[in-house]
Amino acid sequence: MAGLEGDDGGAALDHIVTQFNTYEDYLDSQITTQDLYYLENEEIARQLVELGFRGSGEVLKREDFIARKLAAEVSRLSERHQQKTLSSAGKELKDNFLKALAEREEANRNGKMASIIFIRDRNAHGNEVSAYIDYAHRLKVDDFEVYFSGKKRLFPRRSDLSFYNWDRNLCCLNSSPNYQVIAENTCGLLFKNKSDRKTINVDPKVFPGDNTTRSPIETDLYLQVVIYDHVLRRKL
Repeated sequence: MAGLEGDDGGAALDHIVTQFNTYEDYLDSQITTQDLYYLENEEIARQLVELGFRGSGEVLKREDFIARKLAAEVSRLSERHQQKTLSSAGKELKDNFLKALAEREEANRNGKMASIIFIRDRNAHGNEVSAYIDYAHRLKVDDFEVYFSGKKRLFPRRSDLSFYNWDRNLCCLNSSPNYQVIAENTCGLLFKNKSDRKTINVDPKVFPGDNTTRSPIETDLYLQVVIYDHVLRRKL
């Protein structure tokens, strides 16, 4: 089908599969009233069009039509799934922190990135608390619609990778599905990624680690926010 190759041809094919629900509908569009008058049989007329003996221009093969139809449906479902999955989609985000989370949401959901969020703020009792949060894990267990819509704030929990109440001197350490917490060492607090075995050092005075970047976020929502983005390298 040389006449339907290239970008313009591809667009024409996509238009065909969008315009017609079935291949038979497409064939019918190629049949003229004169064809039906002489043949007196719609099915035979369709067969002649499919074989290239009737119709205007080149005829799209049945298997090509079905393949394009399936590809279009997969693309539609993928877009629909993505819109449904991304909690930040369609939200008007004004604060830098929420914008930063939105920029990283898809990569943390699909496993290309494993970000750790450091948050320092005061709780309802006025105590200063902080935590290192496994963003990818929280995306799976929390409803981030309420965070991105501003109804609730993402806040430190005792179940996070590291939680510390500065006023009560309370400390909690928890490994997550993505990270192992390493606290008993001379380098301070470390997080070892369970996928690529790389270590993240959250000490602001040192290099954070391979494939990791440290980004302080200016925000009005918390006293301090830092995001450590760890990019996961896929094995070929």
